[in-house]
Amino acid sequence: MKTFAFLLALPISILANFSLRASADSTAGIILSTKCQGGYNINIWQNYTNGELLYRATSTNGNLSLGKGTSQATEGVRVYKFRNGIYEYWVWDGTLDNPQSGTLEVYKNNRILMKQACRKS
Repeated sequence: MKTFAFLLALPISILANFSLRASADSTAGIILSTKCQGGYNINIWQNYTNGELLYRATSTNGNLSLGKGTSQATEGVRVYKFRNGIYEYWVWDGTLDNPQSGTLEVYKNNRILMKQACRKS
């Protein structure tokens, strides 16, 4: 039984690894890449076909992928917003003073949990 489960899981994991990487590269283009304090690397992607915004974050605390983001210009600065249950992730593309910097904000139940300064990479 263990051998059967291993043989069944192996092709699925290999297929998932290759298909996830290829689909991200071929169906979406990166529109923002930042490195934030606390070791957070944030990438915002936009799907070529339907325009959907995608959030990809990597850090020592783990990785997070979200879809169905929104984008809006606020006082000349673009902000990308993504929701995951009771959490919201806001990525500011620049500041009024410096277009090469930005901010990552994380909210839980509309209360800010974390705010990190970022730099475009």
